[in-house]
This record gives sequence, structure tokens and C-alpha cells, in this order.
Amino acid sequence: MSKQRVLFLCNANSARSLMGEALLRNMAGDEFDAFSAGVAPDAPQQHALDALARAGVDNSGLASESIERYRSQSFDAVIVLCQKAQQQCRQWDGQTDELMFWDIEDPRNQDTAVSYGRALNEIRTRLQLWLAARSHH
Repeated sequence: MSKQRVLFLCNANSARSLMGEALLRNMAGDEFDAFSAGVAPDAPQQHALDALARAGVDNSGLASESIERYRSQSFDAVIVLCQKAQQQCRQWDGQTDELMFWDIEDPRNQDTAVSYGRALNEIRTRLQLWLAARSHH
């Protein structure tokens, strides 16, 4: 059976969407291929990589990619991780069966190890719920 494709989007693809990608790969990599991208890609935040490492999640190979790279591709789910005020990262006009908006505060606002850890935990909790809901289909 082929893996489901999931794309995580946020503004810079430097923290939240990278954490989502790494978490999903870690939690259910046998069922899902995870990707991430940003509207205005930056570089991976060291704090985000450190938070993943502290959580025991492999962070190798994570890179900030532009949303343009994926626009022509089809995904089973696209998960947008940004604050409600950030409209620019809500524009996904590619193909997906399921489009979700998860309101996760940008850890760069505080830019502390704690804020990144909190974002990681929020994303992981939502992924656990989403995976549990999907497994009942």
C-alpha cells in the first residue's frame, strides 16, 4: 500500500512546519511521507532542531523549502501551521483531500528553548489526535 503524502506549511518553513514534518515521520513514517514548505522560506531555526533532538526525534535532512516546489503536486493532507493573523501562509491552491489550519503560535516570537518546546508539544498532540481519528476510517 502506498504511503499517504502530507505537506506541512508555515510562513518561513524554519520551525513549526519542519517540526511537523519530523514528528510525523517519527510517529508514523511507515504510513506517511511527510514534507514541509514555507511561503517565504528562511533557514531552519537551531532552536527547532534542538527541540526535536531533545524530544528524541530525528532532525537530519530538514531544510527550508519554498511552497512553489510543491504547488503542482497532490497531497492526501495539507496542514497549515500558523497564527490566525498570518493570511499569507493560508494560501494553498494545490491539490489535497484534506486541508487543515492548526493555530500554533510562532515560537520565534519569544525565540526561547521553551517556546520551541511548547510548539513541538502542541504539534505532536494535534498529530496524535489526527492520526487516531484517521485510524478509525
